[in-house]
Amino acid sequence: MRTARVGIVAQTVSLAVAIALITALVAAGVSLPLLRSASIDQGQQTLGRLADLTSRAIERRDVGLPGGRPLPRQLSRALEASNVTGYLVSPLGGQVPGLSPDEVQRLLSGERISGQVETDTGAILIEGRPLSSGGAVVLQQGIADAGSSAGHFLSRFAVALIIGLVIASLIGYVAARRLTRPLRAARDAADSIAEGSRDVVVEPSGPREVADIADAINAVNSALVVSEGRQRDFLLSVSHELRTPLTTVKGYAEALADGVVPDTDVARTGEVMSVEAARLDRLVADLLDLARLGAVDFRIDVVDTSLHELLTEASRVWADRCARDGVSLQVEVPASVTPWKTDPVRVRQIIDNLMENALRVSPSGTSMWLIGRDEDSVTITVRDSGPGLTESDITDAFQPGVLYERYRGQRPVGTGIGLALVGRLARGLGGEASAASIAGSGASFTVTLPRDADR
Repeated sequence: MRTARVGIVAQTVSLAVAIALITALVAAGVSLPLLRSASIDQGQQTLGRLADLTSRAIERRDVGLPGGRPLPRQLSRALEASNVTGYLVSPLGGQVPGLSPDEVQRLLSGERISGQVETDTGAILIEGRPLSSGGAVVLQQGIADAGSSAGHFLSRFAVALIIGLVIASLIGYVAARRLTRPLRAARDAADSIAEGSRDVVVEPSGPREVADIADAINAVNSALVVSEGRQRDFLLSVSHELRTPLTTVKGYAEALADGVVPDTDVARTGEVMSVEAARLDRLVADLLDLARLGAVDFRIDVVDTSLHELLTEASRVWADRCARDGVSLQVEVPASVTPWKTDPVRVRQIIDNLMENALRVSPSGTSMWLIGRDEDSVTITVRDSGPGLTESDITDAFQPGVLYERYRGQRPVGTGIGLALVGRLARGLGGEASAASIAGSGASFTVTLPRDADR
């Protein structure tokens, strides 16, 4: 079941909005206490100026006295708009909410009063001014009214926050769309490659990391083209090699069934069929081994053996085969029988495949060499007297079917299974296989194996 995933565009927009929102909330959390304190301080200063104006107006107009005039209209409106409550204290004293009798007496004695006090209705700002007539005026204002500018800031902050979130969303959306455009192209290209298209080319664009994805997809596609071409050529070569013995066996079997083979030729016909069947069996066995080498359950049986014994046994078999083809086999076997932990069956496969390849390209009247070295590591080298290898041949020597396709019809070549099997067997035993060209005297193939195959 495929899990639904959120796209990069949605994630980017959400991230941009979240960042903008968190930034705004942090800024508000830090600034609001400072703003409220500054707003209250400003309200205290404003209330103090109103108290000064009110006291001067009272002294000029005799406000509150018989025949006195009211406060100036503008001052009255300012006091009313700011929800300021005023009190006149007579020279004989009196009570004022929020002030103690001692504070009232201090005020009447000519001392100014300014500050914040707590009342039953909440905190208030208070400003008191003595009058030259002996009385005093006291103005009071609630903290909420004095800090009303902070509320105006909050409303403006909310509007700015909404606008910022909208802008952040738009910027995040545009940036994400620009970022995902090359990613979508890469995804479409990958889907086309998965469906079998091989003429797909992704144009690198966008940030460096995204462009690297396009380059990687192009590289994978190119590698697939090369790999599939090699596989196709390999299958063609294998099918050709399998068809030859099958055709021979089928032809002779039909001749025997039809009774067209004379009695004197039956034994020879059976021998030919047996040889071709053995050849077919070897090809199939090599193919199976090549397939198993890529599997995790490929079996390696490590036992005690020696290079001396392996090369001596192999040289007896191959000396006869080389003699029948007019090729001289030169063998160099270590004199000592040094214990060696490895799989002798797999090592013998390596030797047989290298010898088969060397005998195929060595003309009659030339020589082949089978050389073993038993030192810190074990090396097995097979040299031939064939046409040699180019630099690209050395690189591709152990790739299935590559040399077959390259030299088909130009020189004696096999299917390419043997050398590919040698390379994979060498790696399976913990070693490596290499090839080299010897100027004027053919090619050399060397397998280096550890003294202890830890399998």
